[in-house]
Amino acid sequence: MKPPTRVQFWGTRGSIPRPGHNTLRYGGNTSCVQVTSPNGAVVILDCGSGAHDLGQHLMANATGSLRGSILISHTHWDHIQGFPFFAPLFARGGHWDIYGPSGLGQSLRETLAGQMQYSYFPVTLDELGASIRFHDLAEGSFAIDDIRISTRFLNHPALTLGYRLETEDACVVYACDHEPYFRTPGQSTPLHEDDRLHSEFLAGADLVIHDAQFTDAEYASKKGWGHSPVEYVAEIGLMAGVTRMAFTHHDPSRTDADIDKIVETVRAGLKQDEPGMEVFAAADGQVVELHSSSRHGGRGDSSSSKSAAAPAIKDSVVLMGVSDAGLAVVLAEAASSEGVRTVHAADGGSTIQSAKASPPSLILIEDDLPDMDGLSVCRSLRMDGDHRLTDVPIVIVGKQERAREGMSAGVTGWLTTPFSPQYAKAQIQAWLMRSACRWLRAPLPHDEDVRLAALRELSILDTPPEERFDRITRVAAALADVPIALVTLVDEHRQWFKSCLGLGVSETSRELAFCAHVTVSHKPMIVPDTHLDDRFADNPLVTGGPRIRFYAGFPVFHHNGGCLGTLCLIDTRPRQFPQTAIQRFADLASVVQQELNVGAS
Repeated sequence: MKPPTRVQFWGTRGSIPRPGHNTLRYGGNTSCVQVTSPNGAVVILDCGSGAHDLGQHLMANATGSLRGSILISHTHWDHIQGFPFFAPLFARGGHWDIYGPSGLGQSLRETLAGQMQYSYFPVTLDELGASIRFHDLAEGSFAIDDIRISTRFLNHPALTLGYRLETEDACVVYACDHEPYFRTPGQSTPLHEDDRLHSEFLAGADLVIHDAQFTDAEYASKKGWGHSPVEYVAEIGLMAGVTRMAFTHHDPSRTDADIDKIVETVRAGLKQDEPGMEVFAAADGQVVELHSSSRHGGRGDSSSSKSAAAPAIKDSVVLMGVSDAGLAVVLAEAASSEGVRTVHAADGGSTIQSAKASPPSLILIEDDLPDMDGLSVCRSLRMDGDHRLTDVPIVIVGKQERAREGMSAGVTGWLTTPFSPQYAKAQIQAWLMRSACRWLRAPLPHDEDVRLAALRELSILDTPPEERFDRITRVAAALADVPIALVTLVDEHRQWFKSCLGLGVSETSRELAFCAHVTVSHKPMIVPDTHLDDRFADNPLVTGGPRIRFYAGFPVFHHNGGCLGTLCLIDTRPRQFPQTAIQRFADLASVVQQELNVGAS
């Protein structure tokens, strides 16, 4: 019989460590939780000051090289300050995988290394003895041994991930730090759509470990701080059908007696409704074992097959339809990052025109534009019929959220004023990460003008098919056993096919063209499986017809050295070729090159 899923709390305090005689029972260490699966996989949730004691415990009980995984919710200091003091990282022969949300312009590794610079710590990240791999995450799912893990962005001033861990017999959700998307203490209001989605992330869990730093009375003056009142946590847990709810991230001002009183008050309220949910305050050292008999309920959104690996968001464009100059400056700064570009439009009409001319990655619209309100702009974009705008997130920035009207207009989300620049940055990053395509458009070659001039001089574009080129694509397709072989020429705005075997079109947009990457690199490009390549996984030629799964492109040059296009091979299944075959295809590309340059001066 397999052992149960085991959860042990090593740090449950929020904001700052709080040792002392008034915090003995619940503890003073900041966030750190250990989950051990039935197969023995060790997963650590956050690496606050509690990670020191956990590390010492693991080292003392080790029977060989230690290995495990650390899931960082976000990089605020109280969630990573124990990382440099986690002893297993210093042990040679150990193996650790560290996961966390990707930052705008900064990787998880760079962030953790920052607090280990010489100015702050005597040992750098590169000097640690264990083998360490870093994984930047967005929303999606992945697996660690016998644990399936789903991620979801939480509502916090820094980009923060919640984790849902499911084994064969149990489900644990860790949601720390998080605050309600919409809550007015003391008032009964309809549940906000984002809060409903949060409850779905918790749905049916055997144990939820949830930020509960405030009470409703305290939260009234602390909105925007990124933490939840216990009343909200209890309500959302009941709605989600949670079996056990553990309050964590205890406020540093709380004594043991304060926490006892809060839990008793929540329990008294729950008893009146005769719920089936147990609530308790998590304490340092506490162990919870989850047996198969406790498994029940739904599985939230963990069935998602979308990979949690963070997509590249460089080359993303944020379109701001904002008339207020001060607001435009704040939003531009919040969106700023290496590789993220902002475009500004000062009214609704210009915003619509700009979005249609060049669809951005994200659209931010001020609700009070001079010529129309934000919902009207959104409605116009959604009803235009342009498929390129169908999935672009549109966020309205205004003083008051109009949820029902916004839903009917196609609004993705709201950014309600006033907000801090940090909060806006986190929300913009989350929207970009959710919508980011795993599709990298090729940049222009450094010799673009000369290259295009040489292509024009050949006078070959839009000429009829010729046997001298068709013969080459037939041989190439037969040698590779692929359904599609092309001789492509990359024009200013299109990719045109001089020879086309297996496709019913004569050209595609240059924006979509795989071959455009070859004109930049001047080297053969082999993509064994497009689904595993962030440059092409979401390219419309992969997700739609002709459903490219394998690509091999071999450069074809003008006699002046510019790359004109390729001989390329395409298949609808993943492929691998030995180097000897790759060389034969390169030889055929040389034949194409000779034919193209016949008669060129």
